[in-house]
Amino acid sequence: MQRQRPRLAAIDPDNALALMTVTGGRTVYEQRGIQGRMTTLRKITIYGAATLATVPVFAQANTAPLAPRQIPAITLPVPTDVSPGMQTIIGAPLNPAWNILWKTGEEWRAAADKQAAQTVANLPAMRERMHVKVEAARIAGVKVYIETPDVIPPEHKDKVLIQVHGGCYVLFPGESGTSEAIMMAGFGHYKVIAVDYRMPPEAYFPAALDDAMKVYAEVLKTMKPENLGVLGTSAGGALVLEMMLRAKQLGLPMPGAIAPSTPMSDVTKVGDSFYTNERVDNVLVSRDGFCDAATKVYAQGHDLKDPLLSPVYGDMNGFPPTILTTGTRDLLLSNTVRVHRKLRKAGVEAELEIYEGQSHAQFSRDDRLPETKEAFGEIAAFFDKHLGR
Repeated sequence: MQRQRPRLAAIDPDNALALMTVTGGRTVYEQRGIQGRMTTLRKITIYGAATLATVPVFAQANTAPLAPRQIPAITLPVPTDVSPGMQTIIGAPLNPAWNILWKTGEEWRAAADKQAAQTVANLPAMRERMHVKVEAARIAGVKVYIETPDVIPPEHKDKVLIQVHGGCYVLFPGESGTSEAIMMAGFGHYKVIAVDYRMPPEAYFPAALDDAMKVYAEVLKTMKPENLGVLGTSAGGALVLEMMLRAKQLGLPMPGAIAPSTPMSDVTKVGDSFYTNERVDNVLVSRDGFCDAATKVYAQGHDLKDPLLSPVYGDMNGFPPTILTTGTRDLLLSNTVRVHRKLRKAGVEAELEIYEGQSHAQFSRDDRLPETKEAFGEIAAFFDKHLGR
C-alpha cells in the first residue's frame, strides 16, 4: 500500500520551509509544475532537512500526544563481519531463563549457587590461558579475590584495579564473579582486586555498594588515588558509577579512571533500547525479564530512581575519565549512551565503545575471541593513558 499524501489547499513558493514540514517540499513543487524558483527551493529543502527538528512550524503542528510507532516483525541476520566465534554467540537462541521472575532472595541464591558451580569449574583453564594466578583474601572485612598476572610491566607495578562483578545484584557469588577480573589482569597486565560483595538473602541494598566502598577506601590508604582504576560490567558497571557518587558524598578522592561497561544505570526502564532491542538482545531479552525482577528483590522496596540504584540520575560532575562499552543489540545500549552523554555534559573525558551485533556484555563472553581481546585492549589502553597522571 502506498503512503497517502495530505492534500494542500494552497502552495506558497515563498514558504517552502513550512511546506517541507508537511510533504518534503521539492517533490510537490515539481508535480505542481512550479518551475520559476526551483533552484531556490532545492537550497531551502537541503537546509531544512538538516534543521527539521528545530523548525517552529513543525513543532507547533505536533500538539497531539505522540503515539508509539508500530514495527512489523523483522528477521535479524547474524552479522558477517565478526569472528566465527562471535557469530555463534550472536546467533544463539534467547536465554531460556530470561523470564524467570523469582521474588525472594532465597530463590535467587539457590539459582546463583547452581550457576556459580558451573562457572567456577571453567576458571582454572581461563587463568592458565591468561597466565593469571588468584589469591583469596579479605580487605576491610570484605571477601576479595586478587588476580595477578605472571608478568606485570614496570609502569604497572604501582597501579591496581578494583573490579565489581555483575549479575543483577544477585548472581555470581564468590569466585564465580571473577572472570572479568581474570581477563583484565591477563589482557591488561594489571593486578586486579575482585570484590565479592554481599548479596540477597544475606544482605540487600545498599550492601553491594557498602562492601565495594570499604575495599575502595582501604586500598586508598596505601596508594595514590591516581594510580587506582575501577571497572565492572552490568550491575557491576552501575556499581562503579555508584561508587563515584558515594565517594563524592564521603569526600574521598576520585580514582585515575573508571570502566563501567554496559551499566545498569537506569533500573526504572527508561531508555530507547529497552524497546528497540527487546527480544533482539539474546542475554537479557526483555526489560521485564529476570534482571528487572532480581534488582527489585535487591532493592527491597527502595526507590529505584535513587542514583545509588539508577546512577544516571546522579551528579557526575568531577567524575574521573571514563570508558564505556556496549553492543548494538544490547538491551542496555541506551543506559550506556545516556551515561556517556551525562558525563560529556559534565565536562568529563569519556569514551564510548560500541561493538557490532553484540548483546549484553558479550564482549566478555569468551576470552579466546578476538572481540574480547579488542574490547579489553581498549579498556587497558584507557587505563594506561590515565592512571598515574
